[in-house]
Amino acid sequence: MVADPEIDTRPDATVGAHDAAAAQRPPVQRRRTSLARRMWRYRTLYLMALPGIVYFLVFKYLPMGGLIISFQEYRPFLGILGSPWVGFEHFVRLFTEDTFFMLLRNTLVLSLLLMLISFPVPIVLALLLNELRSKIFQRSVQTIIYIPHFMSWVIVVSIFYVMLTTDSGAINNLIVALGGEPIGFLTDPDWLRPMYVFQHVWRTAGWGTIVYLAALTAVDMSLYEAAEIDGANRWKQTWHITLPAIRATIIVLFILSIGDFLELGFEHMFLLLNSMNREVGEIFDTFVYTAGIQNGQLSFATAVGLFKGLVGLILVVGANSLAKRLGEEGVY
Repeated sequence: MVADPEIDTRPDATVGAHDAAAAQRPPVQRRRTSLARRMWRYRTLYLMALPGIVYFLVFKYLPMGGLIISFQEYRPFLGILGSPWVGFEHFVRLFTEDTFFMLLRNTLVLSLLLMLISFPVPIVLALLLNELRSKIFQRSVQTIIYIPHFMSWVIVVSIFYVMLTTDSGAINNLIVALGGEPIGFLTDPDWLRPMYVFQHVWRTAGWGTIVYLAALTAVDMSLYEAAEIDGANRWKQTWHITLPAIRATIIVLFILSIGDFLELGFEHMFLLLNSMNREVGEIFDTFVYTAGIQNGQLSFATAVGLFKGLVGLILVVGANSLAKRLGEEGVY
């Protein structure tokens, strides 16, 4: 039986007409059409991401317009449009004042300590938790180490204050009972950085294990069985199987942490600062508060914040490029 040529050729002709029409559209219009189709196809996922997108737009991107006052002598009663321009005057002042080197030194030292001590701790904890055989005990330990994350820095610092104060602190009482002299943990500059790092690790390490534990669930268990047959002990299995399996996750989180290299956080250090340890504890975050809020130098404080942001951007881009050159995926 011979098919009707009109019926056989019509679909091909229709497809060809659509392709020809799409090819005749400008490239920009074709990209817009393709993007609109993808967004409609994955509309549920975009809807779920909408609250996060709105958050970053409102609290991260829109406030960036205020960075313009770092090039002005901002006066609130004149507003941004009426304040006089001063160019890079505030940046010159920042780099030429003696306080800049103190701020840079304190911030870099604390950032390096956190990078060397605080960053590896969640990885070690995740590896140790992964080795636990009892699921009940594993979940109990996870719950215990998660709890500090839900405490604000005010509560964390207050707990350590009660324990370390020279008047009636539990630690100093124990030292005195053993025949020693009370130690001024809260006022001695030599104790500020160890105390800061220890508090940071205690509060954040448990919560940081979540990502690594999630990455460990994707490791193929047959690899461990094959390694055990070959005679590899638990340490060799961890070194040759577990760590390489979560290497990409470690690198991504490391790149993201580098972006906050100069962003140590205002609240934690501000609660620890006093007149006795300010020389080693004053960082960019607390200086922005002092200069901008207490002294009313809003333009100068904004210039300091812009400097921190640019340094973080450069570090993230550099670390991501280095990761890609070494064969890793990176962040983008």
